[in-house]
Amino acid sequence: MQVILGMILGAVLLIAGVYVSDSQSTSTVANGQNAATNRTLVNWDVASADWHALTARAHQDWIRLSSR
Repeated sequence: MQVILGMILGAVLLIAGVYVSDSQSTSTVANGQNAATNRTLVNWDVASADWHALTARAHQDWIRLSSR
């Protein structure tokens, strides 16, 4: 149980660290020529869209399963 909790906590800390790192870097549009050196690690717009699609599908599947 402690191993599973440690893995979940590690994943949360990793995502939080990447988010903090990306939020402190400037946008690639604002940097112009230096855009390649200061790019963010994660494209958060795409990650947000994927997360919303995943939760919507899970919600639809839950409704379908619970209606049986």
